[in-house]
Amino acid sequence: MSMSKLRLVSTILGLSLSVLMCLALTACSNIEPWVKPYERANLADPIMQMSRNPVSDAYIHHIYQVREGARGAEGGEGGGCGCN
Repeated sequence: MSMSKLRLVSTILGLSLSVLMCLALTACSNIEPWVKPYERANLADPIMQMSRNPVSDAYIHHIYQVREGARGAEGGEGGGCGCN
């Protein structure tokens, strides 16, 4: 190998070794949750859904499950009417 190729290979090996060491050192750090326990109720609110009208979508999903007799088959929540 020529000198320039040897220098390129050593540079690539040095960079990849430094990246590997950085990843290995950060893997030992503590993982802290981004959301505090008292903030989780706000994020679980149906308003925080990605749909345009989450409250209406939840109601329509509930009606669909009742009509089809597929209650809980899609991971939906239970209702309060007692007509299981």
